[in-house]
Amino acid sequence: MFLILLLPGLPVSLHDADSPDAYLPPARLTRLAFDRRSARFGQLDFLLGEIGQRMQERMQMIRLSPARALDIGCGHGRGLAALRAQYPDAQIAGLDISGAMLREAAQRDPQRQAGWLGRMLGKRPVFDLVQGDLATLPFAPASFDLLWSNLALHWHPEPHRVFPEWHRVARDEGLVLFSLFGPDTLAELRAAFAEVDPGTHTLRFVDMHDIGDMLVNSGWSTPVMDMETLTITYESPRTLLREVQAFGGLRLPPIPSQGLRGRRWLDALLGALERRRNADGLIPLTFEIVYGHAWKLAPRGRQDVDEMGRAVVPLDKIGRARPRR
Repeated sequence: MFLILLLPGLPVSLHDADSPDAYLPPARLTRLAFDRRSARFGQLDFLLGEIGQRMQERMQMIRLSPARALDIGCGHGRGLAALRAQYPDAQIAGLDISGAMLREAAQRDPQRQAGWLGRMLGKRPVFDLVQGDLATLPFAPASFDLLWSNLALHWHPEPHRVFPEWHRVARDEGLVLFSLFGPDTLAELRAAFAEVDPGTHTLRFVDMHDIGDMLVNSGWSTPVMDMETLTITYESPRTLLREVQAFGGLRLPPIPSQGLRGRRWLDALLGALERRRNADGLIPLTFEIVYGHAWKLAPRGRQDVDEMGRAVVPLDKIGRARPRR
């Protein structure tokens, strides 16, 4: 394990060489990292809110009336409030690996406004908040009609383990709808780092097609994947770095020959970002947003299903229809 101090006033980054994915820390370090980031995570509400709104627009084209819905990786609870507004009669639950994030999410619960009087009257919270990992959900099988996850999946080091677990807790005919960052995210920042040293400094994001394959291999049916690119501009390279650090997008292992990086290395990085200013004098940063949804279909007798989620009937099981008499 090692510590890297990126900029004065910025939190340190923790990474573990024994992580299943060398680009992401294991769950215990992810939890600690997001506990530390929670106080500053509100500055990213604009991005979470924008993507959440676009997910809601997709949801409006899908006929669904869930009795129970789960926001996986709920963070500060923006998605919880959105789900409550869209499905006022549903029981809404939120899960996050960070206890500090969940405490912030609890502040959005409308029932908190009732205060001590509400507690005396036995009013329960509107949202059920649970701490846990994306790939080991603390829920019984077939618990939810809707699984919702906004910009959370890319933090897990083993996404191929996540979708089977989500499938387990979904009810038959249930829906999963999610968003995550794609491989082109932070392209300009990676290019700036490449001018400074040959190391890997940002998280690795999974390709949309690989995510679709994981869905199918996990039992989800009729997956639909699409992607769009957003560009956010910054006036200052330091602000850009602080925001990327705030949402956990940086990975900065030391180079053995250099040890911990110093002022010269930082100045070189800031200079590389400065050279990327556009015609308006701003520094662009790309975010590739991948959207996906899929269904958990109810079992259909003894029919098999192929790799595309289509029912397969063996030839010897096909018979002629009997004529009516």
